[in-house]
Amino acid sequence: MRIYLIGYMGSGKSTVGNGLAEALGMQFIDLDTYIEKRNFKTIPELFATVGEEGFRKAEQKALHEVSEFENVVIATGGGAPCFFDNIEVIKRSGKSVYLRGTPRILAERLLQSKTERPLIKGKSEEELIAFIHETLTNREKWYMKADIVLDFDHDLAIEEVVKLLK
Repeated sequence: MRIYLIGYMGSGKSTVGNGLAEALGMQFIDLDTYIEKRNFKTIPELFATVGEEGFRKAEQKALHEVSEFENVVIATGGGAPCFFDNIEVIKRSGKSVYLRGTPRILAERLLQSKTERPLIKGKSEEELIAFIHETLTNREKWYMKADIVLDFDHDLAIEEVVKLLK
């Protein structure tokens, strides 16, 4: 079994994924961490050296690889479902859950995050909310292809997600 968590950066995919994998007795894979290990570079370093297009190709390759793994919960990067054939790979190979938050909630979480994110670096809170609104509007058509859409306005309880998957 494969469970994919998709959604915008800051939606809690890694946190929920880790807890979900533990609750279900499955392995957890954070796709960005997997990409970093496979390429011996951090995501910001990849963006700096190969640009977003090169990163998206590395991401596609990594997604194809992990789509062959068994008994895993996979937290994808925020843009992963939106490029190449990625959403089709996700849909064909497992169950997908879209963790959906509002631009304001996502901005609040991202501003508190310690993770360096190349696409939002240096943005003020208002610029960040506007950027999230714009990119979320563009990405929503892919995200909404998920098997389950889970709206949140608070921290998600792992039990909520487990119930939806049973």
